[in-house]
Amino acid sequence: MFDDTLELAENKLFLLYIIKNINLPISNMQLTDIVLENNFMNYFSLQQYLSELIASNFLKSYEKNGKHRLIVTDKGLKVLSLFKTRISSDKLEIIDTYLQNHIENIKKEITITADYTIENFDNFVVNLKASEGDYTLINIKIGVPSNKQARELCAKWKNNSSQLYNNIMNILIDDNN
Repeated sequence: MFDDTLELAENKLFLLYIIKNINLPISNMQLTDIVLENNFMNYFSLQQYLSELIASNFLKSYEKNGKHRLIVTDKGLKVLSLFKTRISSDKLEIIDTYLQNHIENIKKEITITADYTIENFDNFVVNLKASEGDYTLINIKIGVPSNKQARELCAKWKNNSSQLYNNIMNILIDDNN
């Protein structure tokens, strides 16, 4: 029983540590990917811990541009600073290395968004967006006739957003056009 309580506390502290060290608002899906990819805990425990951390006001969940994000609250930061030593050094080393190797992709996922909605049963509106912090670099809405085209545009944007953004800017700024 006592071991279960220690594991629960360590896992909650560990989640606070991960979110704090990413240093950006993160989606539940992104956090889930990180935790499951590294086999830190199972999906159901993770979701339970997140709910409890939010209910205890250690994490805050909010919506921005239709996306739910998680951030560590001041209360969560205080608890983490007091009890960080209870997280195993092996876990800390693994997650620090993981974040160091993947932070650019995590940031890219956070700042590059692509989604679509159906409109009038036969048209799809694709929304492609790139942001830097709170600053929106580009936000494009495009109507396409098929679900396949909508998915393809989203995939292309996620995979090549920098190149596409530069191409669009060059076309718009070019004096010869």
